[in-house]
Amino acid sequence: MGLKLMYITNDENVAKIAENSQVDWVFIDLEINGKDERQGHLDTVISRHSINDVKKIRRVLTKAELLVRVNPIYEGSEQEINKVIKDGADIIMLPFFKTVEEVQTFVDYVNGRVKTCLLLETAEAVENIDAILSIKGIDYIHIGLNDLHLSYGMQFMFELLVNGMVESLCNKIKGKGITYGFGGIAQVGQGALPAENIIGEHYRLGSSMAILSRSFCDLNVFNNLDKVSDLFKSGIKEIKDFEVQLKNKSESYYHNNKKIIDQKVSDIVYSITR
Repeated sequence: MGLKLMYITNDENVAKIAENSQVDWVFIDLEINGKDERQGHLDTVISRHSINDVKKIRRVLTKAELLVRVNPIYEGSEQEINKVIKDGADIIMLPFFKTVEEVQTFVDYVNGRVKTCLLLETAEAVENIDAILSIKGIDYIHIGLNDLHLSYGMQFMFELLVNGMVESLCNKIKGKGITYGFGGIAQVGQGALPAENIIGEHYRLGSSMAILSRSFCDLNVFNNLDKVSDLFKSGIKEIKDFEVQLKNKSESYYHNNKKIIDQKVSDIVYSITR
Protein backbone atom coordinates (compact mmCIF):
# COMPACT_ATOMS: atom_id res chain seq x y z
CA MET A 1 0.00 0.00 0.00
CA GLY A 2 2.42 2.66 1.18
CA LEU A 3 1.42 5.89 2.90
CA LYS A 4 0.97 9.07 0.87
CA LEU A 5 3.18 11.51 2.77
CA MET A 6 2.38 15.23 2.97
CA TYR A 7 4.61 18.07 4.10
CA ILE A 8 3.50 21.64 4.82
CA THR A 9 5.77 24.35 3.40
CA ASN A 10 5.67 27.50 1.29
CA ASP A 11 9.44 27.55 0.78
CA GLU A 12 10.50 26.63 -2.77
CA ASN A 13 13.80 25.06 -1.70
CA VAL A 14 12.18 22.94 1.01
CA ALA A 15 9.34 21.95 -1.36
CA LYS A 16 11.92 20.70 -3.87
CA ILE A 17 13.81 18.79 -1.16
CA ALA A 18 10.54 17.20 -0.01
CA GLU A 19 9.65 16.19 -3.57
CA ASN A 20 13.11 14.73 -4.22
CA SER A 21 12.79 12.74 -0.97
CA GLN A 22 9.54 11.07 -2.13
CA VAL A 23 7.00 13.28 -0.38
CA ASP A 24 3.81 12.74 -2.36
CA TRP A 25 1.96 15.97 -1.61
CA VAL A 26 3.47 19.38 -0.89
CA PHE A 27 0.94 21.18 1.27
CA ILE A 28 0.22 24.93 1.25
CA ASP A 29 -1.93 26.06 4.16
CA LEU A 30 -4.12 29.12 3.52
CA GLU A 31 -6.45 28.43 6.46
CA ILE A 32 -6.47 31.35 8.86
CA ASN A 33 -10.15 32.17 9.53
CA GLY A 34 -10.90 31.18 13.12
CA LYS A 35 -7.64 29.35 13.64
CA ASP A 36 -6.10 31.74 16.16
CA GLU A 37 -9.19 31.42 18.35
CA ARG A 38 -9.05 27.61 18.26
CA GLN A 39 -5.32 26.97 18.49
CA GLY A 40 -3.66 30.22 19.54
CA HIS A 41 -3.07 28.90 23.07
CA LEU A 42 -1.49 25.64 21.89
CA ASP A 43 2.00 24.62 20.81
CA THR A 44 0.86 24.22 17.22
CA VAL A 45 2.06 25.97 14.10
CA ILE A 46 -0.43 28.34 12.52
CA SER A 47 0.84 28.78 8.98
CA ARG A 48 1.04 32.25 7.53
CA HIS A 49 1.04 31.12 3.92
CA SER A 50 -0.37 33.43 1.26
CA ILE A 51 -2.48 32.71 -1.80
CA ASN A 52 0.50 33.88 -3.90
CA ASP A 53 2.46 30.89 -2.62
CA VAL A 54 0.35 28.52 -4.75
CA LYS A 55 1.79 29.80 -8.02
CA LYS A 56 5.28 30.01 -6.51
CA ILE A 57 5.35 26.38 -5.33
CA ARG A 58 3.59 25.09 -8.46
CA ARG A 59 6.54 26.35 -10.52
CA VAL A 60 9.10 24.19 -8.71
CA LEU A 61 7.19 20.88 -8.48
CA THR A 62 7.52 18.25 -11.20
CA LYS A 63 6.47 14.99 -9.47
CA ALA A 64 4.77 15.75 -6.17
CA GLU A 65 1.16 16.94 -6.20
CA LEU A 66 0.26 20.34 -4.78
CA LEU A 67 -2.34 20.24 -2.01
CA VAL A 68 -3.84 23.55 -0.87
CA ARG A 69 -5.88 23.89 2.30
CA VAL A 70 -8.33 26.75 1.83
CA ASN A 71 -10.40 28.46 4.52
CA PRO A 72 -13.62 26.95 5.89
CA ILE A 73 -16.65 27.97 3.79
CA TYR A 74 -17.20 31.76 3.96
CA GLU A 75 -18.44 34.49 1.63
CA GLY A 76 -15.12 34.54 -0.26
CA SER A 77 -14.79 30.76 -0.70
CA GLU A 78 -15.78 30.53 -4.36
CA GLN A 79 -13.31 33.25 -5.34
CA GLU A 80 -10.55 31.70 -3.21
CA ILE A 81 -11.12 28.21 -4.67
CA ASN A 82 -11.19 29.54 -8.25
CA LYS A 83 -7.89 31.37 -7.71
CA VAL A 84 -6.21 28.33 -6.14
CA ILE A 85 -7.30 26.12 -9.06
CA LYS A 86 -6.18 28.70 -11.61
CA ASP A 87 -2.76 28.93 -9.94
CA GLY A 88 -2.16 25.19 -10.15
CA ALA A 89 -3.47 23.23 -7.14
CA ASP A 90 -3.92 19.50 -7.78
CA ILE A 91 -5.96 18.88 -4.63
CA ILE A 92 -7.97 21.30 -2.48
CA MET A 93 -8.63 20.56 1.18
CA LEU A 94 -11.66 21.90 3.08
CA PRO A 95 -10.99 22.25 6.82
CA PHE A 96 -13.24 22.66 9.85
CA PHE A 97 -16.58 21.91 8.20
CA LYS A 98 -19.55 20.93 10.34
CA THR A 99 -22.51 20.47 8.01
CA VAL A 100 -23.54 18.57 4.92
CA GLU A 101 -24.32 21.92 3.29
CA GLU A 102 -20.74 23.18 3.70
CA VAL A 103 -19.31 20.06 2.08
CA GLN A 104 -21.83 20.22 -0.78
CA THR A 105 -20.98 23.90 -1.34
CA PHE A 106 -17.27 23.05 -1.43
CA VAL A 107 -17.74 20.19 -3.90
CA ASP A 108 -19.96 22.42 -6.07
CA TYR A 109 -17.37 25.22 -6.10
CA VAL A 110 -14.57 22.82 -7.09
CA ASN A 111 -16.89 21.26 -9.67
CA GLY A 112 -14.60 18.36 -10.58
CA ARG A 113 -11.78 20.61 -11.81
CA VAL A 114 -9.27 19.22 -9.29
CA LYS A 115 -9.38 16.56 -6.57
CA THR A 116 -11.10 17.28 -3.25
CA CYS A 117 -9.98 16.38 0.25
CA LEU A 118 -12.04 16.88 3.40
CA LEU A 119 -10.27 17.55 6.70
CA LEU A 120 -12.59 15.91 9.21
CA GLU A 121 -11.87 17.69 12.48
CA THR A 122 -15.10 18.72 14.26
CA ALA A 123 -17.50 16.81 16.49
CA GLU A 124 -20.36 18.11 14.33
CA ALA A 125 -18.80 16.62 11.19
CA VAL A 126 -18.48 13.27 12.98
CA GLU A 127 -22.18 13.42 13.90
CA ASN A 128 -23.09 14.19 10.27
CA ILE A 129 -20.60 11.78 8.68
CA ASP A 130 -23.14 9.37 7.18
CA ALA A 131 -24.91 12.15 5.27
CA ILE A 132 -21.59 13.78 4.33
CA LEU A 133 -20.31 10.49 2.89
CA SER A 134 -23.32 10.33 0.58
CA ILE A 135 -22.11 13.45 -1.29
CA LYS A 136 -20.61 12.69 -4.69
CA GLY A 137 -17.25 14.25 -5.55
CA ILE A 138 -15.16 13.58 -2.42
CA ASP A 139 -11.78 12.09 -3.39
CA TYR A 140 -9.96 11.98 -0.03
CA ILE A 141 -10.75 12.40 3.66
CA HIS A 142 -8.10 13.15 6.27
CA ILE A 143 -9.06 12.86 9.93
CA GLY A 144 -7.50 15.87 11.71
CA LEU A 145 -6.67 14.67 15.20
CA ASN A 146 -5.54 18.05 16.50
CA ASP A 147 -8.76 20.05 16.21
CA LEU A 148 -10.92 16.94 16.62
CA HIS A 149 -9.54 16.10 20.05
CA LEU A 150 -10.07 19.75 21.09
CA SER A 151 -13.62 19.50 19.80
CA TYR A 152 -14.23 16.69 22.32
CA GLY A 153 -12.33 18.35 25.17
CA MET A 154 -9.62 15.68 25.22
CA GLN A 155 -6.08 16.14 26.56
CA PHE A 156 -4.04 14.39 23.84
CA MET A 157 -4.87 13.96 20.18
CA PHE A 158 -4.05 10.27 20.02
CA GLU A 159 -6.79 9.51 22.55
CA LEU A 160 -8.96 9.30 19.42
CA LEU A 161 -7.02 6.16 18.39
CA VAL A 162 -7.71 4.58 21.77
CA ASN A 163 -11.43 5.32 22.14
CA GLY A 164 -12.35 3.75 18.78
CA MET A 165 -13.43 6.95 17.05
CA VAL A 166 -10.72 6.89 14.36
CA GLU A 167 -11.39 3.20 13.70
CA SER A 168 -15.13 3.79 13.38
CA LEU A 169 -14.62 6.72 10.98
CA CYS A 170 -12.09 4.76 8.91
CA ASN A 171 -14.55 1.88 8.55
CA LYS A 172 -17.32 4.20 7.40
CA ILE A 173 -15.08 5.99 4.89
CA LYS A 174 -13.66 2.68 3.64
CA GLY A 175 -17.23 1.49 3.05
CA LYS A 176 -17.67 4.33 0.56
CA GLY A 177 -14.44 3.51 -1.30
CA ILE A 178 -12.84 6.88 -0.44
CA THR A 179 -9.09 7.09 0.26
CA TYR A 180 -8.41 8.23 3.83
CA GLY A 181 -5.75 8.99 6.39
CA PHE A 182 -5.27 10.56 9.80
CA GLY A 183 -2.87 12.56 11.92
CA GLY A 184 0.82 13.23 11.56
CA ILE A 185 4.00 11.25 12.05
CA ALA A 186 7.47 12.21 13.26
CA GLN A 187 10.77 10.50 12.46
CA VAL A 188 10.87 6.75 13.16
CA GLY A 189 11.87 6.27 16.80
CA GLN A 190 10.65 9.75 17.75
CA GLY A 191 7.46 11.36 18.98
CA ALA A 192 5.57 11.21 22.29
CA LEU A 193 3.84 8.25 20.68
CA PRO A 194 6.61 6.75 18.48
CA ALA A 195 6.09 7.01 14.72
CA GLU A 196 6.39 3.26 14.21
CA ASN A 197 3.43 2.58 16.51
CA ILE A 198 1.34 5.13 14.60
CA ILE A 199 2.41 3.76 11.20
CA GLY A 200 1.43 0.27 12.36
CA GLU A 201 -2.02 1.61 13.26
CA HIS A 202 -2.32 3.23 9.81
CA TYR A 203 -1.77 -0.20 8.30
CA ARG A 204 -4.21 -1.94 10.65
CA LEU A 205 -6.92 0.60 9.79
CA GLY A 206 -6.27 0.62 6.04
CA SER A 207 -5.22 4.27 6.12
CA SER A 208 -3.02 5.50 3.29
CA MET A 209 -2.30 9.19 4.07
CA ALA A 210 -0.24 10.92 6.77
CA ILE A 211 1.21 14.39 7.32
CA LEU A 212 4.89 14.65 8.24
CA SER A 213 4.65 16.60 11.48
CA ARG A 214 6.56 19.73 12.39
CA SER A 215 8.90 17.60 14.52
CA PHE A 216 9.78 15.45 11.48
CA CYS A 217 11.84 18.39 10.23
CA ASP A 218 11.58 21.52 12.34
CA LEU A 219 12.89 24.30 10.10
CA ASN A 220 13.40 26.53 13.15
CA VAL A 221 16.07 24.06 14.27
CA PHE A 222 17.48 22.91 10.92
CA ASN A 223 17.86 26.04 8.81
CA ASN A 224 20.73 24.73 6.67
CA LEU A 225 19.31 23.29 3.42
CA ASP A 226 21.91 20.51 3.21
CA LYS A 227 20.95 19.37 6.71
CA VAL A 228 17.25 19.60 5.81
CA SER A 229 17.87 17.50 2.69
CA ASP A 230 19.80 14.84 4.66
CA LEU A 231 17.07 14.73 7.31
CA PHE A 232 14.31 14.29 4.72
CA LYS A 233 16.13 11.60 2.77
CA SER A 234 17.08 9.54 5.82
CA GLY A 235 13.73 10.12 7.58
CA ILE A 236 11.57 9.08 4.65
CA LYS A 237 13.82 6.12 3.85
CA GLU A 238 13.33 4.90 7.43
CA ILE A 239 9.54 5.23 7.09
CA LYS A 240 9.55 3.36 3.75
CA ASP A 241 11.85 0.65 5.14
CA PHE A 242 9.58 0.23 8.15
CA GLU A 243 6.56 -0.04 5.85
CA VAL A 244 8.25 -2.88 3.94
CA GLN A 245 8.61 -4.76 7.24
CA LEU A 246 4.95 -4.15 8.09
CA LYS A 247 3.71 -5.82 4.93
CA ASN A 248 4.79 -9.22 6.28
CA LYS A 249 3.45 -8.81 9.81
CA SER A 250 0.71 -11.04 11.19
CA GLU A 251 -2.63 -9.90 12.56
CA SER A 252 -1.36 -10.54 16.09
CA TYR A 253 1.42 -7.97 15.51
CA TYR A 254 -1.16 -5.27 14.74
CA HIS A 255 -3.31 -6.35 17.68
CA ASN A 256 -0.30 -6.07 20.03
CA ASN A 257 0.69 -2.73 18.51
CA LYS A 258 -2.78 -1.38 19.29
CA LYS A 259 -2.41 -2.55 22.91
CA ILE A 260 0.96 -0.74 23.12
CA ILE A 261 -0.64 2.45 21.75
CA ASP A 262 -3.48 2.21 24.28
CA GLN A 263 -1.01 1.89 27.16
CA LYS A 264 1.32 4.66 25.94
CA VAL A 265 -1.56 7.07 25.35
CA SER A 266 -2.97 6.27 28.79
CA ASP A 267 0.45 7.02 30.35
CA ILE A 268 0.77 10.30 28.41
CA VAL A 269 -2.74 11.47 29.39
CA TYR A 270 -2.02 10.55 33.03
CA SER A 271 1.20 12.62 32.96
CA ILE A 272 -0.69 15.60 31.49
CA THR A 273 -3.58 15.51 33.96
CA ARG A 274 -1.99 14.49 37.25
